[in-house]
Amino acid sequence: MSTRTPLHSRTAWYGKDLARSDAWVRRVGARELAEIDAAMARVAGMPVLEITKADFPLGAAADLLAEIAEELEDGLGAMRLAGLAVARYGEADLKRLLWGLGTHLGTAMYQNAYGEIIGEVRDETRDAQPSFAPSEPGKVVSSRQRTRSTGPLRFHTDGADLIALLCVNNSKAGGVSKLASAVTIYNEILKRRPDLLELLCQDYWRMRTEPGNPVYKLPVFGLENGKLTTQYSRTFVEQAQELPGVPRLTAAQNEALDLLAEVAEEVCIHAPFMPGDLQILNNHVIYHGRTAYEDDAKGGETRLLYRLWLSTPNSRPLPEGFDVHWGAVAPGALRGGIPQRNGQRSPLVAIG
Repeated sequence: MSTRTPLHSRTAWYGKDLARSDAWVRRVGARELAEIDAAMARVAGMPVLEITKADFPLGAAADLLAEIAEELEDGLGAMRLAGLAVARYGEADLKRLLWGLGTHLGTAMYQNAYGEIIGEVRDETRDAQPSFAPSEPGKVVSSRQRTRSTGPLRFHTDGADLIALLCVNNSKAGGVSKLASAVTIYNEILKRRPDLLELLCQDYWRMRTEPGNPVYKLPVFGLENGKLTTQYSRTFVEQAQELPGVPRLTAAQNEALDLLAEVAEEVCIHAPFMPGDLQILNNHVIYHGRTAYEDDAKGGETRLLYRLWLSTPNSRPLPEGFDVHWGAVAPGALRGGIPQRNGQRSPLVAIG
C-alpha cells in the first residue's frame, strides 16, 4: 500500500475551474502600457542581450510582474498577461519587449546548445513535405521538429524554471495552448493507480539535447520540502530507447506514461492565444502542449510566438540528484538551460 498522500496547494487546479474563474489572467492597463512604451524608448536600438533590468525601468508594471512571479511559484503556477501592444512594434523590438519584461522575472537561459536565447516558435517546414516527419526513417520525431511544425505538441515541460511565450501573431486555425497542473495529475494518479505513481517517482532514462553524455536518468516526479517538481517529455524518453545500452522500458513504465498523458488531457485547460498575450508557466508544476494548426501565409495569418526561458530568484528547492538535469538544486540558484561548449547555461552572470 502506498504511503504517499495527496498534495494540497493552489497549484492543484482543474482546467474547467480555471477557465470559469479566469484567475490566472492579468490584464495590462493604460498606466502599465505607458511605462512599457517609455522603457522601450530607452532601449531602442540596443542589442537585446545588453539590456538590463535597470535599462528597462517599470513602476506599476513591475509590481504586476512581481505579483505574477509570486503566483507562479506559490500559487497557480500558470499566468497570462494579456493586452501587450505588440502591433506597435516590429519583430526586433518585440524581442526587446520580451527580454525587458523578462529581466523583471529572472535570468534568461540558453534554449539549445547553439546559443538560442529567444526562440521563435513558428512553422519552419512550410516548404517541406511532409511537414511533420522524423529526421530518419524509423526514428522518433524530435522535440524541435514537433515545436517548429504545424503539428500538435504533447504535454511536456521545458528546461528552465519558467517558460514565457509572447504571442505575436495567430494562425488561421488551431494552435490552441493546452495547460495542465502536474500537481493535479500527481493526485489523480495516486487516487487511481498508486502503483504507477511509484514508478513515475523512480528513474526514467532520457535523451539529452546538448553535446556530451547522450542520456541521463531522472524521475518524472520529485518532492522536496513538500513541493513538487516534474520533468517530463515523452519524446526524450522515447529517443533514449533508440540508443544501445539504455535499459528497455517495462510495460508498467509505459502504462504509467500512458496514464499521465490520459489524465493530463482530462484535467487541462484549452486556452487560445491572442496577439499580445504573454503566457508564463512554472515548469516544475505545469505541463503545456498545443493543438495542430493551419497557417495562411497569403492572408497574413501565420502563427508566431517568441519564447524565453528564465531562471528565477524565488525558485523552489529540488531533490538531491536532480542537478543531473538542472545543474543546481538550491532554491534561487541559477539553473536550467542548455549548457554551451564553455559550460555556461546563461549569457548573463547574475539575475536581473
